[in-house]
Amino acid sequence: MELLAIAFFTSFIVVLLSTPSLIKVAKLKHLVDEPKEERKLHRTSIPTIGGIIIFAGTLFSLALWIPAEPARQGGNFWAVVKAFNEFKYITAALLILFFIGVKDDIIGTAPMKKLLGHIIVAFILVLMADVRIHSMHGLFGLHEIPDYASIGLSLFAYIVIVNAFNLIDGVDGLAAGIGLICSVVFGIWFYMADVMTFAVLGFVLAGALLGFLIFNFSPARIFMGDSGSLVIGAVISILAVRMIETNPAKVPEVFENVSTPVFAMAVLVYPLVDTLRVFFYRAVKGISPFSADRNHIHHNLLSLGMTHGQTVMILYLFNLLVVAGAVSTAGMNPTAAWVLLFVIVLVVVNIPGMLLYRKQRVPTSKA
Repeated sequence: MELLAIAFFTSFIVVLLSTPSLIKVAKLKHLVDEPKEERKLHRTSIPTIGGIIIFAGTLFSLALWIPAEPARQGGNFWAVVKAFNEFKYITAALLILFFIGVKDDIIGTAPMKKLLGHIIVAFILVLMADVRIHSMHGLFGLHEIPDYASIGLSLFAYIVIVNAFNLIDGVDGLAAGIGLICSVVFGIWFYMADVMTFAVLGFVLAGALLGFLIFNFSPARIFMGDSGSLVIGAVISILAVRMIETNPAKVPEVFENVSTPVFAMAVLVYPLVDTLRVFFYRAVKGISPFSADRNHIHHNLLSLGMTHGQTVMILYLFNLLVVAGAVSTAGMNPTAAWVLLFVIVLVVVNIPGMLLYRKQRVPTSKA
């Protein structure tokens, strides 16, 4: 546990001490987001390149503290070689994604070029690093799945998770806070499973995000931009897929009997459900699923009169309660557990929209 604490505080201190200087440089070079569009929630110029320091703090601490033996339950020569190759490809993939995000934050990137970058990164992670889902562990009655299905599902999971984190980065402290919750939960799970490499990966990201959140929580002094949200989404997707594929034999019994796919989706519940909801809404309206609007759950909460701080705290709590709900399904059939959680989540996330619709209808009915 000492290793995880050191790794966490290393990335935390790097981000905490470096961010003020980055804010000054960004303002001097006018690398800021101007509140020109109506949908913008801020009213002053805010630096948008915070992802640079998140990436730097995470990568620095990971390189410094990643353990030599990747898994103490099998820390032999070939296990070390496998882990080295895995993290070699992961680092290469994150570098590509980081520079795509930086370019988009500074001068913009064409959607097709961004998509091409996502595809390249996805193939590096899935085919070269072998970060992919091999089994559904009984969810929907599926266990081991064929290679073509494994590759396709893993590519899809990566693209969805990365873009989900990109889409929820619309309120001060939301993407950073949700990323912090996800990375800590996954990090703790890997620690309990005695897989220290991925436990360290989770905690170095968590430390970087906590340091950044000090400057990003409402009122935000800096935004993470695509360079941050894309990297966070990629790291979280790696942790989620690896958790699904890790043998839970060493974790406490209450966690061992929880379906790993269900638990992974519960940890990622807000990004996944909000993205699904927005894409469905846009499809019904006949507009592009990638067009920007103010129909996210966090926008609905703001429209109900809540502040940025209140909105993100509610969503943090929601995410944690769903994780606790997933743990409470230990021993249940995976499909039954997934259906139960999905129905509950679907009802809860639509409450803000229904309240807002009712609020907007009141003046009309009195006229």
